[in-house]
Amino acid sequence: MPWDPDKYNRFINQRSAPFFDAMALVHEKPALQAIDLGCGTGELTSHLADKHPDGSFLGIDSSPEMLRDADKYVKKNLRFEQRSIEQELALPETYDLVFSNAALQWVPDHEHLFAKLIKKVKPGGQLIAQMPAQHHNIANRLLLHLATESPFKEGMKDFKRDSPVMSLDKYATLLFTHGGTDLTVIEKIYPLEFKNVEEVYHFVGATGMIPYIEALPEALTESFINVYKQRLAEHFNSHPVFYPFRRILLSATF
Repeated sequence: MPWDPDKYNRFINQRSAPFFDAMALVHEKPALQAIDLGCGTGELTSHLADKHPDGSFLGIDSSPEMLRDADKYVKKNLRFEQRSIEQELALPETYDLVFSNAALQWVPDHEHLFAKLIKKVKPGGQLIAQMPAQHHNIANRLLLHLATESPFKEGMKDFKRDSPVMSLDKYATLLFTHGGTDLTVIEKIYPLEFKNVEEVYHFVGATGMIPYIEALPEALTESFINVYKQRLAEHFNSHPVFYPFRRILLSATF
């Protein structure tokens, strides 16, 4: 099931607020060399590049669908390439700013991941990341629980997507242990308001639900979606729907 930029951008306002909070953590630096890991459509990366016009920015994403229209954001100081975060980490290039917005939650083993990310940072540079705090967000927990129930468990052959996202304490300790200074490690609730539960489903369906649909046999997909919508309705039983969505913001200089 490929990523769909149209579905993703349906809630661009809700998704962009954490990006701008992360962008506000970027230190001013002449001729900033930066990479955006998991840049999606490239629209938000273009805002980062606009704020640092004398810099050089590269946005990467593994999804050709998400990068489909990225050319319209290309400019003198911004370009895009298709590759995964794991592929990028195997390359020798380093940057003044290693930036990632709502992408690292898809990469496993964060202790080793962040050790590799830090090696991509030039001396005096920054690592900045924003990720959903998936262990707390109810929509993610409902998906995780539903995947353990029959017949979906058997249909997905016991597929389970445990979140690699760690606690704030672990991130702070990891960044400090690897020489990080000027640490910012916080959790923030973003108040999301939806007209109804159907909108909540579409918000999750454009991101967190994708690996579950990929793992399910086609014969069980409709049933899984219907049960998931029912679980969402049981939890979000007021209108409009208020969803206090938790996200982690972190920054460190190395």
